[in-house]
Amino acid sequence: MCGFVCLWNIDDEGLAQRMIARIAHRGPDATEVVRGRNAPVIMAHARLSIIGPEDGAQPIYQNDDLLVVNGEIYNHADLRAILGESAFETASDSEAILHLFRAGELRWVARLDGMFAFVLATRERIIAARDPLGIKPLYMARLNEGLAFASELKAFDGLPGIAIEAIPPGTLFDSRDGFRQWYRTPHGAAEPEPGLNVGAAASELRLVLEEAVAKWMVADVEVGSFLSGGLDSSIIAALATRLAPYRLKTFAVGAEGSPDLIAARRVAEHIGAEHFEAVFTARDVADVLPHVIYHLESADVDLVRSAVPTHFAARLARAHVKAVLTGEGADELFAGYSYHHAYVDRPRELADEITRSLNAMHNINLQRVDRITMGQSLEARTPFLDRDLIDFAQSLPATLKLCRTDPQALESTGETTEKWILRKAVADLLPADLVWRKKAQFDEGSGTLEALSSALMNLTGRSAPLNRADEARLYEDILRAQYQDPEMILKQAGSWTEGRVNMA
Repeated sequence: MCGFVCLWNIDDEGLAQRMIARIAHRGPDATEVVRGRNAPVIMAHARLSIIGPEDGAQPIYQNDDLLVVNGEIYNHADLRAILGESAFETASDSEAILHLFRAGELRWVARLDGMFAFVLATRERIIAARDPLGIKPLYMARLNEGLAFASELKAFDGLPGIAIEAIPPGTLFDSRDGFRQWYRTPHGAAEPEPGLNVGAAASELRLVLEEAVAKWMVADVEVGSFLSGGLDSSIIAALATRLAPYRLKTFAVGAEGSPDLIAARRVAEHIGAEHFEAVFTARDVADVLPHVIYHLESADVDLVRSAVPTHFAARLARAHVKAVLTGEGADELFAGYSYHHAYVDRPRELADEITRSLNAMHNINLQRVDRITMGQSLEARTPFLDRDLIDFAQSLPATLKLCRTDPQALESTGETTEKWILRKAVADLLPADLVWRKKAQFDEGSGTLEALSSALMNLTGRSAPLNRADEARLYEDILRAQYQDPEMILKQAGSWTEGRVNMA
């Protein structure tokens, strides 16, 4: 995990150093700036060592090829066996990208399994690519006749005359051939196929989920887990507890007496985790708000609200581990949001919306998770967004994700249950009332909304809570005050409501 900067046909090492300094929080273990000997490239890398900590320094420079990577390649051991261990010079998972490229396969990037963004330079060309859903960020800017790449927008802040764009998820850019989309999210199924065995489907989902968690726990350092007490993080923590060769550390935050803190304690005790928690107040929220918005690179109201508890959780976790598992992606894959309930009798539209929301995660929830955790030099991992799990979940009919209540499961009738098939698949992992507990958003269950409301009144001197429009203006003002070119940041920001179908 890291942050990087790459300059192509821009001969300015000082610029690379200034840009990497702005995102040094992404990699506090080491910073390197390397100039290519026989290629017009300068690469800078700030490293957080997770795999191959002893000899995994970057940029990787071999035979005039230069590579920087942000993320983790979870199938690197398999790739080493296929490509030949003798070709590798380090234990780093990132090096597999270089040798896979050299193997010459037309769709070589599709062989990578993990979360990643990378830039690879040869003598003649530069290549940049991003993982299927955009878990890891990557931006490109055109500067005169050259190209600049960076892990966060703030690296470009204040540079005149640039046009910035995000490398889209599942996309590769080649200076020789341009853009190509190497991954497309499989379209979701709507209705069950004839003869579908629901119990067997749930059992298979459980196996795929267990494999995903095992894969995303691969590391040479200890991996912990966020634990809000909700279903998604509880599932991940429960499975991780069974897989970890150490007692899993779990982390929960919230206002004093908040439902999340209470539920998380109960889950941690149930699964036998070593549990840590932190309580925050309205004063704490007011103090960290500028920091959160600066690192978030967005002033979207919903993103800021959810980023606040993520910040406190990341700060708590970083005191104990370098990497954590999170439950991100379950709501998108299994129809877990409250607005999904409007689709309960429209399975085709629900399947379409699930697919759309997966493709929109990169500059909404995934941006929040990446920026806020990396703002604390913490790596966040998202097992629900494993490629194999996405493929399997998208093959499951929408009618099993959001459906009318199973009376035997909930002992009630007439309700709509989100994530039904996921709940069924993990029913033995956790207490029944938690498995079938109704979802609360992280900012609601943690008590963030109440603390944030008080914090905003204190910051503005108002005696009544701010309305949404005033809240949005305040967040934008805070962002603008921290950037030389705030328009560049705001132009790239996503929104929770973008592209959402109006079901009214």
